[in-house]
Amino acid sequence: MSQIENIGVERAMVLLGNGALLLDVREDDEWDAGHSPVARHIALSALPDLIDDLPRDRVIICVCRSGARSARAGHFLLESGFDAVNLEGGMVAWHATGAEMVSDGGGPTVA
Repeated sequence: MSQIENIGVERAMVLLGNGALLLDVREDDEWDAGHSPVARHIALSALPDLIDDLPRDRVIICVCRSGARSARAGHFLLESGFDAVNLEGGMVAWHATGAEMVSDGGGPTVA
């Protein structure tokens, strides 16, 4: 199995500035509670069915709440020929740095 590279929020911001895609693989309720405004949402369970919708010419930064599910998504993407990395600490780390988040439910934004 390919080893996924874990990166921090600071490195993720650099990659995003260079055109990377932030892929949020959390469940719908987690996404609704708070996510990056630049993220694309595909729940981990739906990823195999929607893999052809992802770009192969950009780095894909996988993110979930804490980093475990996104690491699985990253492994899957690497083995499918994508250039993928995992956001270590997930949205918890993203939120802790003060990076922008929005919610779809109108309630407080949570990681």
